Amino acid sequence: MAHDHDHDHEHNHQHGHGHHHGQTDIDWAEMGPRLESQAELFASLYERAMAWLAQEVTEPGLIVDAGSGPGVVSCLFAETFPGARIVAVDGSEPLLERARARAERLGVADRFGTIAGELPDVLDELDYPADLLWASRSLHHLGDQRAALTAFAARLAPGGTLALMEGGLPPRYLPRDIGIGRPGLQARIDAVEAEWFTRMRAELPGHVAETEDWPALLAAAGLKHTRTHTFLLDLPAPASDRARAYVVASLSHMRERLTDGLDAEDLATLDRLVDPDDEASLHRRPDVFVLEAHTVHTAVRAG
Repeated sequence: MAHDHDHDHEHNHQHGHGHHHGQTDIDWAEMGPRLESQAELFASLYERAMAWLAQEVTEPGLIVDAGSGPGVVSCLFAETFPGARIVAVDGSEPLLERARARAERLGVADRFGTIAGELPDVLDELDYPADLLWASRSLHHLGDQRAALTAFAARLAPGGTLALMEGGLPPRYLPRDIGIGRPGLQARIDAVEAEWFTRMRAELPGHVAETEDWPALLAAAGLKHTRTHTFLLDLPAPASDRARAYVVASLSHMRERLTDGLDAEDLATLDRLVDPDDEASLHRRPDVFVLEAHTVHTAVRAG
């Protein structure tokens, strides 16, 4: 369940949450350092989300990160909840190796474990039910999301919390008018991304169409006390080297995939943006920023 976020779907999963399902050609060992760096870029957002979770989840014994990627978020959980044992679950063993190494560096390895396998079935390997199960943009890569939520809920201890990071808003990296091409490029990319995501979902094994009302789906899984909060990442221009690298990776990934749906002018603009030798490129522009909104939904298993 490797996390490679470029935004909110697999097409945008390069910073440490999400999941390329069925893409066996991906070299996760090679991608690991970039995924880890991108997840670190979002650390402040995750820290605020965890502070919010801590109001609801008091002194959890076991926290499971379902779709952990290289373990940046898993280790933040270890720091936020110093009394908890953390289990990072992912389909990529190379990324779990990075997670274990990170836990070692941060001094939390004594209460940090990993399990390799595909969600949701791999959760059957847990020795104990979870007090907090965190699934950050991994659920929407499972064909039957309702069945997966029921499986997640079944792995919770009585009184345990399921936390989903799903939805939010499309990211923004550039002003509406960037001085080249037709203004509004990112809005047009959003429309193409939405179509791509619909196709991606439809092609998943066992796909079931589902209204994306996450609180209602959590309730349908038998959970109570649903709550929702959205967290903002606001990294204004001029972008740091790490933020700029993230934007370059995100739009480069989009350019590779989005050959259908954008017109020739928009594709030419994207080509200029990702060309390091172009004066107007993302590599050189002073107006590059990162503005993203990610939404967390929680619900509790009855005691």
